[in-house]
Amino acid sequence: MEPAATPMRGKTVLVTGATSGIGLVTARELARQGARVVLVGRSREKCDAALAQIQAQTGSREAEALLADLSAPQQVRDLARQFLERSPRLDVLVNNAGGMWLDRRLTADGLEMTFAVNHLAYFLLTLSLLDLLKARAPARVVNVSSRAHEGATLDFDDLQGERRYGAWRAYCRSKLANLLFTYELARQLAGTGVTANALHPGWVATGFAGNNGWRGRLFQFLARRFALRPEQGARTVVYLATSPDVAGVSGRYFDREKAVASSPASYDEAAAKRLWEVSLELTGLPAAR
Repeated sequence: MEPAATPMRGKTVLVTGATSGIGLVTARELARQGARVVLVGRSREKCDAALAQIQAQTGSREAEALLADLSAPQQVRDLARQFLERSPRLDVLVNNAGGMWLDRRLTADGLEMTFAVNHLAYFLLTLSLLDLLKARAPARVVNVSSRAHEGATLDFDDLQGERRYGAWRAYCRSKLANLLFTYELARQLAGTGVTANALHPGWVATGFAGNNGWRGRLFQFLARRFALRPEQGARTVVYLATSPDVAGVSGRYFDREKAVASSPASYDEAAAKRLWEVSLELTGLPAAR
């Protein structure tokens, strides 16, 4: 991923989960292409390290960082407010941050952690920045989903695993939620010049699931041995954020830079609309947008 030109010069990109793994590589490659990149991370130390790495590897001085714990809706709102205060434009929003918790955990707001970070944060941040995206159209929303969504269905009577929780089940459902959200967002954005697409990055060796004690460390050990490198996982993200080949393409799911079919459940428009309404309620957003 070493472009000869800087096609993203003058454009602003916001990337969540950008201090390591796919997010860091995405931010670095977009900076290399000339974009002003705003990283989102939870740790000032990690953000500073990521910024230093991007500057050293690309020579870009356009990168900056904002802090937010994306499990907390109020911090997502604060993140959006801070971005709006300092950024007159947003050309690409990359929703990448995510995780998997092997034991059921609740956020400070009482939300199940996997659902909150992997879906509600995407939903709330995107809708909070939607007016700016529309104002700078053509613009793009890129949501990192996963092939793990295949076989999953949403149980709206137990959406946050209160009755029955399984880590992998919760993760798969959150990735299905990413697709339902992406497709419904694309339908609502039709004619605005803002596109919304999702992707499967592959099984990538990152810090994913590392916050789960010895089980997380085992997962990471296996990932380092058998999974893709972050550079490989980020290719489709960068492609969707930058390529003229997908200008105007919206409501699609990509794998290895190709549009592919997602699961039948992901195309359930009734489920997508119901998830949208539930997400509005859980994030405190008004129903009419």
